[in-house]
Amino acid sequence: MSEGVGWKFKGSWTLENINMLDKIKRLTNTEDKRRLLSNFMSLSVLQGANYVLPLITLPYLVRVLGPEKYGLIAFAQAFIQYFNILTDYGFNLSATREISIHRNNAQKVSEIFSSVMIIKFCLLVLSFVIMSIIVFSFWKFRQDWPIYYLTFGMVVGQVLFPVWFFQGMERMKYITFLNITAKLIFTFAIFVFIRQASDYIYVPLLNLFGYLVAGALALRIVFRGFKVGFKVPSYSSLIHQLKEGWYIFISQVAISGYNSSRLFAVGLFTDNTITGYYAIAEKLMNVVITFPLASLLQSLYPRLSKIYSENKERAIRLMNKFQSITTIAYLSGLPVLYFLAPWVIKIISDEPYPETILSFRLLLLAVFFISANAFRVHFLLISGKDDVYLKIHTIMGIGGLILVFLMTYFFSFVGTCVSIIIIELIVLILTINRSLS
Repeated sequence: MSEGVGWKFKGSWTLENINMLDKIKRLTNTEDKRRLLSNFMSLSVLQGANYVLPLITLPYLVRVLGPEKYGLIAFAQAFIQYFNILTDYGFNLSATREISIHRNNAQKVSEIFSSVMIIKFCLLVLSFVIMSIIVFSFWKFRQDWPIYYLTFGMVVGQVLFPVWFFQGMERMKYITFLNITAKLIFTFAIFVFIRQASDYIYVPLLNLFGYLVAGALALRIVFRGFKVGFKVPSYSSLIHQLKEGWYIFISQVAISGYNSSRLFAVGLFTDNTITGYYAIAEKLMNVVITFPLASLLQSLYPRLSKIYSENKERAIRLMNKFQSITTIAYLSGLPVLYFLAPWVIKIISDEPYPETILSFRLLLLAVFFISANAFRVHFLLISGKDDVYLKIHTIMGIGGLILVFLMTYFFSFVGTCVSIIIIELIVLILTINRSLS
């Protein structure tokens, strides 16, 4: 009798494992599936590192520099982010799509790469000029001008590092390796060089060094690993890339302008200390959004673009499937984070700042609205509805900017959080409405 029971248990275990092995094999039975899985894993590791490593340095920086100096650094990064928007010009989506479609055509890939890089370098010069005018025109910026110039290194690094190229080629492992290398250098250097509050100037300097190393290595891989040749593009090629990225650029201006303005508004209407409290909460919010949601979006975007060009119905089914899974996952996990907020904040900042806890709890509601809409809103671009994407995010950007500045002015950081919730809910409603119509 006992042998029979044992035999049944063993047999059941074996069958379960066979079934599991079959499932794993089905997930990796083609080159495309293996590449997709590899890309997702690479981006998951990257996104995890992008936020885990800064979270390692965050408690140290807050303790050594204090909320005031940390708030100044966060404010400078929010300001410089506007120039990242300008130099990106929507290429992280439009050029990714172009590279993905033509990746088997070496000559066309070189043409796209050259055109995009020339445009980005021109926009980099323009950004530097605009930043210099602003910094030396207003006392709030002029009194700490070295911080802003060193933080501008973020823009230089973003231009040098062609993320859009690796995404379009579906070779995310390079993005992961290079970014983690840069982050590790920065993380190690923080603990070596930042010893007292007066060392705050070294934070953007060390960040600049990490960005430049990653950018230089990325270009080396593009030219030598992928055999991409730099060629002087034709005027028509430059115009084509500008036109391709235009709708996305305008929508990204709206999105990123609104995203960057949240922290910028807090820094503008409050002091550096309150800015530091809020910055911690927003950083945690970005962690929750980015990992694993952003990883999944980035790995699936080029693949869904290609599938849609071949089979629209299949692409729609896949989009709906991933959107449903994402919504359910976040709906289940966010209440846990709400109750764990004081504990999480204490680990990160060494002190359970009430302002940070309140901000984080409010922002979790906005996170849910974002997660419930992530795949749906990106599918507008995949399906060629760039104009609809633009309209929705123009409303988001303009409405968000006005609401964020007004709410922050009257209600401080609480107003900022509430305005984010309202805007993300509106975007969700608009996207669902357009999808149904």
